[in-house]
Amino acid sequence: MKTGLGVSDTLQEADNKEHIRTRIDKTLLADNQANVQNSAAQIRMTAKDVNVHYADNHAIKDVSLSIYANEVLSIIGPSGCGKSTFLRCLNRINDIIDDCKIRGEIKLDGKDIYSADMDVVELRARVGMVFQKPNPFPKSVYDNVAYGPRLHSMVSNREETDEVVYSCLRQVGLLAEVEKRIHKSGTELSGGQQQRLCIARALAVKPDVILMDEPCSALDPIATAKIEDLIDELRTQYSIVIVTHSMQQAARVSQRTAYFNLGDLVEMGDTGQIFTNPQHQLTEDYITGRFG
Repeated sequence: MKTGLGVSDTLQEADNKEHIRTRIDKTLLADNQANVQNSAAQIRMTAKDVNVHYADNHAIKDVSLSIYANEVLSIIGPSGCGKSTFLRCLNRINDIIDDCKIRGEIKLDGKDIYSADMDVVELRARVGMVFQKPNPFPKSVYDNVAYGPRLHSMVSNREETDEVVYSCLRQVGLLAEVEKRIHKSGTELSGGQQQRLCIARALAVKPDVILMDEPCSALDPIATAKIEDLIDELRTQYSIVIVTHSMQQAARVSQRTAYFNLGDLVEMGDTGQIFTNPQHQLTEDYITGRFG
């Protein structure tokens, strides 16, 4: 609520609001809004009444949402609000945490991913993950990308493996940069190159959904721009869910945005609407910088 604010506070809030909104490209937001209308025909994943507890900490509270095919959904909110926890529910990475308990329903193409007959290895191939810090394997660039297809028996000879590796590196714009050192360690690449290598590694097993947990937070602006351009290109083939602390990044890359606060999904909608006409006071306060 805005009661109790002085004139100076009100003026400052207006200045904050105008400042952040002028930094968002309104044309891009309009395009994103049109794009999400086109993508809404096919739902790829659904979450219904999802709750997550870490021992006594209720981290996620009755969250329900859908993820569409060929869209980027951004999840924003202050630190500790449950963004990354929810993201990790979508491919069951939270399973490895002993005191993590999950209730509710999450479906991929209509199948409950927490059902007893779900192959978790197969799930994590279909729902790939790109982490905040690039984590290439201590292997060659080539073997990083080839690892998944070999593990899942998707390739049977060197020719098929070459085709997958070179295609994925080309898709993330990395092939020309690393072709002459493709058999050298992936850990020798720059941070931005390592992150694109990790994305290529995820693409190599032909996922349906790609999860990205603050994929640009450790990168410089040039590397960040390359990743954002790549996300926009990948959206034509995959569903992408990205957790980000950058509201400008969310505006640039996503068609829909979900705002989390203290484990609750406060508001979700077209990115343009969320940033220019939020329906909830908590969302308004966050995007205008009053807290977070």
